[in-house]
Amino acid sequence: MSADTPLATPKDVKDLLHSLVGREVEVYATGKMQDPAVGDGNLVGVYTDNRMALSGIVLLDVPLGAYVGAALGLVPVRLAQQAANHGGLPDNLLENASEVLNVMSALFNADGAPHVRLDTVYEPGHPLPADVAQWVAAFVPRCDLDVEVAGYGRGGFSLLVL
Repeated sequence: MSADTPLATPKDVKDLLHSLVGREVEVYATGKMQDPAVGDGNLVGVYTDNRMALSGIVLLDVPLGAYVGAALGLVPVRLAQQAANHGGLPDNLLENASEVLNVMSALFNADGAPHVRLDTVYEPGHPLPADVAQWVAAFVPRCDLDVEVAGYGRGGFSLLVL
């Protein structure tokens, strides 16, 4: 376990996304946990430390995955909203949102803590392996937010430290 891995604050999430997508980002503490088994599912990033031990998980609902992917790639709002409304991520938005998950590994890394990196990305609608799925609704240090990307829209976000 990575007991020394810090839990990111909502401000950390906001600042990272703002600097990455180059747009204003607002975050709202909701307490609503993302669940890949509900609705259209989630884009799920699984993070490991240098010993390949599971260290963290980030879940983006389909709308947020579409919006951050579109903002990163300067994709028109209309296309991001179509993806959000139809419950799936086209390849270009999936690739961009996966890159956002990669950069989010910075939220787990701090001086003195184990180095954490993105290991695997699971697409919305695909089942998670049992060793990952067991943590999604667990009572672990977590940050559950709604995130709004200016000009695109709002979606759900969960970050878990294991």
